[in-house]
Amino acid sequence: MHLTDGLKSALSSIASHKLRSALTTTGIVIGVMAVVTMFSSVYALKQLIRTNMEGMGWNNSLLIYPGSGNSYGSENDPTIKRRAAQNVHPLSYDDYLALKDYLKYKSIYGVIESNSLIRMGNKDSSVRLRATENEFFAVKQYDISKGAMFNQVEADEGYPVAILGYLFADEYYPEKDPIGEILVLGNHRFRIIGVLGSDKLNQNEGMNFNTWERQEDLRSVYIPLRYGAYYLGSQKVMSNIYLQAADNDSYALLKTQARQLLLARHNMYPNFNFAEVGAFMLNITAEIEKQMHKWNVTLFAIASIALLVGGVGLFSTLLISIQERMSEIGIRKSIGATDRDIFFYFILEALSLALLGAAMGIGIAWLLVFFMGKALHIPLFIPVAGVIVGSAFSALIGFVSGLYPAIKAARIDPIKAIYYRD
Repeated sequence: MHLTDGLKSALSSIASHKLRSALTTTGIVIGVMAVVTMFSSVYALKQLIRTNMEGMGWNNSLLIYPGSGNSYGSENDPTIKRRAAQNVHPLSYDDYLALKDYLKYKSIYGVIESNSLIRMGNKDSSVRLRATENEFFAVKQYDISKGAMFNQVEADEGYPVAILGYLFADEYYPEKDPIGEILVLGNHRFRIIGVLGSDKLNQNEGMNFNTWERQEDLRSVYIPLRYGAYYLGSQKVMSNIYLQAADNDSYALLKTQARQLLLARHNMYPNFNFAEVGAFMLNITAEIEKQMHKWNVTLFAIASIALLVGGVGLFSTLLISIQERMSEIGIRKSIGATDRDIFFYFILEALSLALLGAAMGIGIAWLLVFFMGKALHIPLFIPVAGVIVGSAFSALIGFVSGLYPAIKAARIDPIKAIYYRD
């Protein structure tokens, strides 16, 4: 039997019993829909977590900040204690420039934080003033809604210019465009050149990440890092330095090189600490992947029950149809169809029913995922893995369910089949 002829015969038989075929495939439709929806939801959640971690600048990253060096054993090591008495400078802007010049990284920026007073009317308020570079906004995915970022001259020369978080701008300039205005913070005067836009990572009602910290970011005032190094505080001390490796493989090397460079600059005294954000987030991501895998197995087992029920329905329908097609089987065999041809005819019908049910299940899953994404404000889509697994398992169920009826039909005596109803 040619494959195309057998497939046409199978589809013709399915089309001639539309209601029965639809009821037969119901279990398979529900099972495939559950499998595909499950894969889509879990995969989308993993992608959402990964995307937001990258948006927060948490992947493959570390923070360097001033410290006493106790974490390296300075309390028990007399050699380190003697070095501590020497004139070792704290983590400074010059250290940041050295790291920036000598290391290979994906992103780097420094931050100097200070609280300052702002007077509006007769009220004094405390404002978080942050000196940093444009890379800070790029890593955290903050865009400019008005004005511009620091240009090269402003950043390199440390001009007294400022970029406002949009929450700060809404509070202190509610009815006025702040661009070009002079902002007085304590003894400092800054010309406002830009305003950050709203937080696009947490702008919907879906899953939000690190909302409190990002709101604090958008309530702050930002000035060039060089200005902060020379005019905020003393000794050009940095609050922290952010380093991000290009990938997981280069993360450990980047940390080692950063530590060696800083030790060499600090007379081998470790008066700085590392916060291994990247390693911490890798552990969290690995744990999430582990839990998601368990959840996948659980949900797949539940969805498989529906597929098995569909397989039982398909099995019983094919068995019943043998009795209806006795004359057809007899005629086919009498004009030259072999047992193998009859076997493949029934197997193709079983596979066609199963794959049609899978296609319907995938279509319903797509609609379900689409409306779920709209309702939850989360980007959901159908992953290829879900479609492949659902279709493959459905085809397997179809083959197994049709195997016994196909063998039984193939072994029927053609004479008995022709005169079955007589």
